[in-house]
Amino acid sequence: MQKRAAISPTLVAFGRRFRRYREAAGLSQERAGRRANEGQGVTGQYVCQVEQGKTRCTREFAETMDRELGANGDLVELWDDLVMDAAFPTWFDWPPVESAANELVSFHATVVDGLLQTPAYASALLYGDKEAVDARMRRQNILTRDDPSPPLLSFLMDEAVLYRDVGGPQVMQDQFEYLVSRISDRLHVQVVPATAHLGASGAFTIATLEDRTEVAYVESAARGLTMSDPDDLAAMSRTLLELRSLALPQNQSIDLIRRTVEKRWT
Repeated sequence: MQKRAAISPTLVAFGRRFRRYREAAGLSQERAGRRANEGQGVTGQYVCQVEQGKTRCTREFAETMDRELGANGDLVELWDDLVMDAAFPTWFDWPPVESAANELVSFHATVVDGLLQTPAYASALLYGDKEAVDARMRRQNILTRDDPSPPLLSFLMDEAVLYRDVGGPQVMQDQFEYLVSRISDRLHVQVVPATAHLGASGAFTIATLEDRTEVAYVESAARGLTMSDPDDLAAMSRTLLELRSLALPQNQSIDLIRRTVEKRWT
């Protein structure tokens, strides 16, 4: 028997609030759909699905209905708080930690870190799931925000990432050109030569918060885990020390990336 997909509690919460505004305005689901229908293809059935938390509405829909229902910005704010990140799996609690971090250090053995992925590269990894891609792209806002300043970022990746085909030659070329373009005095990228090392066990990120406490995120085949246990952090710190000792300096890493793009992906 096919397993029923879980309904996001944040979508349910948004739907309930939306329904209250609709009912207070004296509109049926069909009439609300007609109010929002200009260029959006909205039906009463769609409105019903939104209210039941069965579909993730667009921000455009939330903005239109906010005006039509006299919500004074409340529905748009709720969309930003509850719906925007609903494309993430329910267990993915890392974005708030990531956003609060003063420093982020990551290692990836198989793919480019999500904070540096292009939309096309992410789409290939996420099987074209546009909502999931958009959610991943929004995480990258921490790289360009003004207040607070972006965190200090250090990205380590195994050399194998340069050769793994994700989306084809053009996607790979664009991805690594973008990655190099992002390097700055606050964002560093280093390649770890393809050799035996402790990082082969999997990808991880260590976030250092404002009070200097550390939180880590570790990826597995089933799901990611956010952890702060001192023993776990110590083990990842040992792995990080080894990876940094093996990593090419940044200028040599850039040269290797560019040579690989020219020889393999151009």
